[in-house]
Amino acid sequence: MIDPTTIEAPQTKRRVHVVGAGPVGLLMTAMLQSMEGFAIRLYEKRPAYTRTRMVKLASYLTADSISAYCADEIDGDNVSAIFEPNELENALDFRRSINPRLFALLQGWGQGFCRLRDIEESLSALINEGGKSPVERIQSALTVEQAMAVLQPHDIMIDCTGANSLLRDHLVPAANEADSGERNTYKRRLEYAANITFLFGRPYSCNEYCKYYKNRGNPRYKFIPAVDRIAQDAETSHVFGIINISPEDYAAMPPKCNGDHLRKHFPAVAASMDGFINQIYLETQGKILGEIDIVRIPLNLYRARNFTARPWHPMFWDGNENGWNHPFSRASVFLVGDSAIGSPYFQSISLGFECAMFLADLLGQQMTVSDVYDRYELLMYKQWMRVYMRSKIIKHNKDIFERLDDTFGILERLHIY
Repeated sequence: MIDPTTIEAPQTKRRVHVVGAGPVGLLMTAMLQSMEGFAIRLYEKRPAYTRTRMVKLASYLTADSISAYCADEIDGDNVSAIFEPNELENALDFRRSINPRLFALLQGWGQGFCRLRDIEESLSALINEGGKSPVERIQSALTVEQAMAVLQPHDIMIDCTGANSLLRDHLVPAANEADSGERNTYKRRLEYAANITFLFGRPYSCNEYCKYYKNRGNPRYKFIPAVDRIAQDAETSHVFGIINISPEDYAAMPPKCNGDHLRKHFPAVAASMDGFINQIYLETQGKILGEIDIVRIPLNLYRARNFTARPWHPMFWDGNENGWNHPFSRASVFLVGDSAIGSPYFQSISLGFECAMFLADLLGQQMTVSDVYDRYELLMYKQWMRVYMRSKIIKHNKDIFERLDDTFGILERLHIY
């Protein structure tokens, strides 16, 4: 990836700085490591992998055909409308070229729920085995100033630092010195939620009918689980659900708590959870294993207005001459994962992996920086359209579900033309 507008010749191996060693940063590193021509630095803030939260990967990550890629019943039609067939074919071709061991890991994770820690440890072990390009692991929580300082001409920096992205709002030149806000971020809050997680000691699955009948006695709050597969242990179901809470609930609730705390301080919220669980007891005669974990979060849908440092690039720079001396004008910067797009309702990690695959494919080709920027910006905008439509559909369906026993409440949520 050589840009004809730059002056200095690139190094034999292109230096790549991957900032953030969560699942997306590790996957990005593992894919680039399996290619030739890179010297990779992976910046890791955490000394160990400790997150036990369970995630489920989307099936499209290991799809082997366009029909399989578009099989999702919620956004399959959206994908077909947004992406051209050749774009999907190119993505599938790159999947077939991925390191077989890495692809086997993706396939295994896609069989059910996985702990974040297990994904991170597996990717880390794969990286430690080495590959065609060397990886230097650096334990450091970079600041913006430090990130800019390590950049040399022709370097590549990939920001995988998550929702509170290190570089997102620095990819656009400030209009004035006082401009330090979210100048490169579009954000829309869908709702506040209490995310509730527990292990249940019997196989259990739940469809829309189940969710409705087990919530009939919950007048205000609805516990809506995302349960459609059992966890790795065949006799254990991993239950992960959300309860839509008010802004007042959110302000009063601690960031993390357990079921006992919820019952004591937020009895109406806890009653919806317990009512649902009691219905599961009656059906399966199983029981909860361990504690109930609750995390309260705002469900935000957001994106970077620019997914790359293209506004700083000499071909696009429209400010004064000082822009030519900025580190982002001499190196390439990309946002991947939650740094680029925030997608609620359990979509983030799959979307992050998808975009990391696309960027790795682009970086492995002989293209100018401006062409890579253009193609990555277009792809990411299409992914944004995809996740925006999907999230709005899910939110709309949730709003209706929460009012199923209120005819006039449903009519208020319906817009029929």
